[in-house]
Amino acid sequence: MRKYNIAVVGATGMVGRMFLKVLEERKLPAENYYLYASARSAGSKLSFMGKQYEVLELKKENIIDKKIDIALFSASGSVSLEYAPVFAGHGAVVIDNSSAWRMKEDVPLVVPEVNPQDIDWHKGIIANPNCSTIQAVVALKPLHDAFKIKRVVYSTYQAVSGAGQKGYEDLVNGIKGLPPKKFPHPIFSNLIPHIDVFLDNGYTKEEEKMIKETKKILGDWSLKITATTVRVPVFNSHSESINVEFHNPIDMDKVRQVLGKAPGVVLMDDPSTNTYPMPCSLKDSDEVFVGRLRRDESVESGINMWVVADNIRKGAATNTVQIAQLLIEKWSKQ
Repeated sequence: MRKYNIAVVGATGMVGRMFLKVLEERKLPAENYYLYASARSAGSKLSFMGKQYEVLELKKENIIDKKIDIALFSASGSVSLEYAPVFAGHGAVVIDNSSAWRMKEDVPLVVPEVNPQDIDWHKGIIANPNCSTIQAVVALKPLHDAFKIKRVVYSTYQAVSGAGQKGYEDLVNGIKGLPPKKFPHPIFSNLIPHIDVFLDNGYTKEEEKMIKETKKILGDWSLKITATTVRVPVFNSHSESINVEFHNPIDMDKVRQVLGKAPGVVLMDDPSTNTYPMPCSLKDSDEVFVGRLRRDESVESGINMWVVADNIRKGAATNTVQIAQLLIEKWSKQ
């Protein structure tokens, strides 16, 4: 089997380090790994695959001679806009975790359980969706196939790790009574209905991301979607209350059957034993967990469900590595 040269950009960050953990677990057929970060972190060492790797500074001269096949990006949008084309221009396929490329018409936005076929039309860059969108569409896709979704109402409860290390530290420090540095308000013992910047229509950019990305991933721009995204004092794993209205009649037993067979979904739904997904118990999981399934009795054909997933793994690192695996599988058949 052919082996590949794989780069990890942003290797020293929270998601970058999770990239390394997931890569160790999944054992891709790699010839060489190259770990990149900013000049500030360049020269530091990371333990990975039983070896010590020196972190390379992210600059063109450290890229062009490496013959990289796949580059996994966990960097800011501005860094991705600058360097993703450099990697792609030298033969790599970039799988980018920022928001920079997601809504570009010629860039696939991929969740492997949902739209793996979209990798076929990449032009050197594939976008990894927003973490809150990923877990939602894994649960929504099989339902859309079975009953045709008409409208979705998202209400999210997003962990501080979704805001990176500084967001995580705001909760740690808030417990100690220290003021926030990342968030506009204290997050400890609080909820902040404000993720990313506000737009002119009153929505936040995070809410807009969920709305537009869901339509692109599901390939259906006719969907009616609204969202409210909230930061909560939880360290890891995002939770979502998702209300779905369908065009076609539903049967709750069929809904359960559909979700029970769906790739990447784990049903955790037994009210008699107080069994439902919770962020505290699902850290370090790659699946999307669904519970609190019930009919929405306010409409003719609708349901409510509660969806939880590890936002750093499935919402970022795992999904990115899964896309890399799809690419390698495709290449192995050529």
